[in-house]
Amino acid sequence: MAAHRLPAPTPSEIDELARCHVTFLPADPARLGRIAFWHTDGSAPQAFSDRVEEPAEELTVAGADAEPYAVRAVLLPVRDALPVLTRARPRADASRAAAFWGTAALRALQLAARGLLLPGLTTTDHDAWRIGPLGADELERVRELAASMPPEAHAVPLDAGGEPLLLPEPEVLVRQFLDAVADGLPRTPAAALATGSPAFAADPPQRLPEQRAWATEVAAGHDAGVRISLRVELPGLESADPDAAGPVFRAVLQLHSVSDPALVADAAEVWGESSPTAGAFGPHARMDALLALRRATRAWAPLAPLLSAAVPDAIELADEEVGELLGGAARTLAAIGVQVHWPKDLARKFTTRAVIGPVQDSAEQGASGARPDSTQSAAPSTLSADALLAFEWWFALGDTRLTRAELDQLAEASRPVVRLRDQWVLIDPEEVRRARAAQDRKVTPVDALSTVLTGSTEVDGRRVEVEASGWLAGLRDRLADPEGARQDAVEQPAALTARLRDYQLRGLNWLADMTSLGLGGCLADDMGLGKTITLIALHLHRQSDPATAGPTLVVCPTSLMGNWQREIEKFAPGTPVRRFHGSARRLEGLADGEFVLTTYGTMRLDAAKLGEVAWGMVVTDEAQHIKNPYSATARQLRTIGARARVALTGTPVENNLSELWAILDWTTPGLLGRLGTFRTKYAQAVEGGKDPAAAERLSRLVRPFLLRRRKSDPGIAPELPPKTETDRAVSLTKEQTGLYEAVVRETLAEIAGADGFERRGLVVKLLTALKQICNHPAQYLKEEQPRIADRSGKLELLDELLDTILSEDGAVLVFTQYVQMARLIEQHLAARGVATQFLHGGTPVEQRERMVRRFQDGEVPVFLLSLKAAGTGLNLTRAGHVVHYDRWWNPAVEAQATDRAYRIGQTQPVQVHRLIAEGTIEDRIAEMLTRKRELADAVLGTGESAEAALTELSDAELADLVALRGSGR
Repeated sequence: MAAHRLPAPTPSEIDELARCHVTFLPADPARLGRIAFWHTDGSAPQAFSDRVEEPAEELTVAGADAEPYAVRAVLLPVRDALPVLTRARPRADASRAAAFWGTAALRALQLAARGLLLPGLTTTDHDAWRIGPLGADELERVRELAASMPPEAHAVPLDAGGEPLLLPEPEVLVRQFLDAVADGLPRTPAAALATGSPAFAADPPQRLPEQRAWATEVAAGHDAGVRISLRVELPGLESADPDAAGPVFRAVLQLHSVSDPALVADAAEVWGESSPTAGAFGPHARMDALLALRRATRAWAPLAPLLSAAVPDAIELADEEVGELLGGAARTLAAIGVQVHWPKDLARKFTTRAVIGPVQDSAEQGASGARPDSTQSAAPSTLSADALLAFEWWFALGDTRLTRAELDQLAEASRPVVRLRDQWVLIDPEEVRRARAAQDRKVTPVDALSTVLTGSTEVDGRRVEVEASGWLAGLRDRLADPEGARQDAVEQPAALTARLRDYQLRGLNWLADMTSLGLGGCLADDMGLGKTITLIALHLHRQSDPATAGPTLVVCPTSLMGNWQREIEKFAPGTPVRRFHGSARRLEGLADGEFVLTTYGTMRLDAAKLGEVAWGMVVTDEAQHIKNPYSATARQLRTIGARARVALTGTPVENNLSELWAILDWTTPGLLGRLGTFRTKYAQAVEGGKDPAAAERLSRLVRPFLLRRRKSDPGIAPELPPKTETDRAVSLTKEQTGLYEAVVRETLAEIAGADGFERRGLVVKLLTALKQICNHPAQYLKEEQPRIADRSGKLELLDELLDTILSEDGAVLVFTQYVQMARLIEQHLAARGVATQFLHGGTPVEQRERMVRRFQDGEVPVFLLSLKAAGTGLNLTRAGHVVHYDRWWNPAVEAQATDRAYRIGQTQPVQVHRLIAEGTIEDRIAEMLTRKRELADAVLGTGESAEAALTELSDAELADLVALRGSGR
């Protein structure tokens, strides 16, 4: 098989390759090894098919029946395959083999980053780098990884000379792969400095038989399997005078046999020529130890004397050096495989954690030394900012807490070993001083609650475990289970003229619980699950208690005011409701239990007047309208005070986590900290997939304040009929093909000569133009009196769909993001005699309500809708079909639009049709949206909007994304 040096894979090619069968093909030298990709049906991936001649090769693989068969595979050099493998590892749609080799690639990169690289020669005397030396722990992890190898990951048989089918041993293949990754990484000019030869910096294989003797010595550490550690000792510890400064530390060098972990000896024993232990370690123990010690010296300079001693054995450590070993130096040494061992009879480290609780509890604990008691003191009725809590440190020897005086003694010590309670203890004085400085800090209940929910906090750049005390511990446990059973469960209000479903009643209890504490919440149920009726029930419940009673202000889009009024009049008859909207808006004579409905626009204009009212509760419906915390809408909303704040939205995160911050910082100010800190602490780490621990902490923090239920969840909406979603590919017409290719060619040439904001603007212009061409040439050309028929593949497919739907007496919603395109469809269907109506952002509220009634009554079977103007708040269950004529590059927005039909009250199956122009940018974006929909459903995992992300692509990546492939007629 000839080796192809293929170009770097594009994002779309990575998507395809990640779903393929994958295996590794070793070579000599290792860096010439390749990764093979093929589809499960034996066909070759399309990756590179339009950029390289004959990128695929025939390969013999073993099938599930252990019989050989031929496949066509794309073969990538290991170095070029790493971007595919590492990105495949976390993907839900990746094949088992791709995920496995992605994990192996990550492991290889981690080992290389730790400096575990050895230069040497292969059996054929070619220059090569290898992973090593590996300690017992690393070897065990490699074996565990190999044991998890799926069959298809080593499906290429070995050349056994006609013998029965023989597959590679998983552990051998993994080690060969690790070496292949290592062999391709350090080929830079610096490699010559480390090896003394330019050969190890060059990509082409070099045959160097004259360096065999040198390579044998260098590889001793890899082959002999010896590693080192440091044993810290305090000679004379027991006899040391308690009143003296304390004993002197010394570090003893130890050698460990990798092949026999039980074989451990001091360096002096191993290096002595007549020592019987030396033979047990093998002939290369000295070279092995010297190589390991040289790496350790580069990591921590105080070890340098061990290199120059005649028989390296032990060194005395200054107090400052011991302090370094207690801190970052030990972690640095551990990263290269050198462990530091402390005396077993020395109380080396205290139990250290932060404790947050009511001030009086903390004072009592400080005096008594008792452990925090979660039963102490009663919780306040509300978590006001005035109810400060104490944030202090818990230091202990074993289970015994230290007193303040003992803590002061430790903090003021100048040595790392201190006499305390009749024993010598080992501490990091700097760490204790930092803790003492922070222990008297006071925090608000909301700050304290956010800290104990995550279970840790960051102090001076270090993450510290946090424990709750007093009533705060009970509150944490209560909030950690938002839908859990409660002894004081809220019953459905008697004034509510409907029966709440079980999940709605649980939502009512959760909202009642949160708002009674002065906390806010975001009810983020799927559209159509009844958030409005749940909120009406909460309003009625709060009127029964003078402490929570009061008028409720609902801020919503203009299109939803009528729906809110109808729902209130239907489910809470007799409850006063008024619209604060239009020229005659007023607030005089407001009743305690009254609903006031206003729009985001009116609220923004009249925030001062609304802020004068003592609201019992303020509610934001479709709360994504405040997702930009810097917008005038969000700023004005924050000026309106209330006893409780509730956000309602089906999409708490549309594009990025800052939107989640904006909503929750309004409902519960201070919960997520300042926006800048939140972005650094959570958003960047979570959105980039860089820190799973940060994602878990954010999940624990947000979960109690955001209740999210989906229609697909078990038991939520079993009465809902099935929903079928279909991507319908259409070919471009010749006119569309010509326009598409011309726009791509001309705009890419402009983009190549631009940068910064100009380039981003041109990319957005290109994307918009291509989407409009895919819709209809007349939309892109902005024709005033266009000829509509026979010019667009999408419109032809829409005609076919409507013919079928209308022949079955069905009804359909047709969404488009472009008003101009909807006008073209409206004009086209009118010419065909099809009754339609079109709702867009400029449609007056009263007319919108009439249009909804006409559609629901069956008077108009085709409802054209502007996606953003009609994607929320409408109940259109008459429709059994939803057509997305063009794609809004945000799956959450599309899902909201679909939920106009697929919601509680729908009795017929719903079919969703997404029209996609084949071979165009729409085709590739469809794959991206499928993945992003999964992230949006997880609430915490979405990144940038697709369009914003695409503006950051390189010219080559952009050209690949927009290129027209195999479409047209």
